[in-house]
Amino acid sequence: MIPLLALVRVPRPGGAGRPRTRPESVTADKAYSSRANREALRTRRIRATIPEPNDQIANRKRRGSLGGRPPAFDPIAYRRRNQVERGFNRRKHWRGVATRYDKNGANYQATLDLIEMLDWLRAVPDHKDPRDRT
Repeated sequence: MIPLLALVRVPRPGGAGRPRTRPESVTADKAYSSRANREALRTRRIRATIPEPNDQIANRKRRGSLGGRPPAFDPIAYRRRNQVERGFNRRKHWRGVATRYDKNGANYQATLDLIEMLDWLRAVPDHKDPRDRT
């Protein structure tokens, strides 16, 4: 799973060229919750929304007051990450998109548009009773 990023503009030294972008926050799954990853994000002042795996929670609690406090976690932001990931997974069910069968960019975009439209139609309720046979 690729972490979600919210980008912030960072001015370039000397003012030449396009400003660099730095993420404001990173949302990732439990696989990215190592101490090294969190420290790297903290030194760059990037907020991390990464849940703690059960073994890390147990180790921290086992150490007592030396284990430190749990890292900050925003369940609302993590829920948004899950929604985005499920959206990508729904698109991967279409073999042509998952394998990038359409080499022409216009054809690939048309396939994505069709998938988006069908997904949207499935999500919009029609307010009909499924037992109604008329």
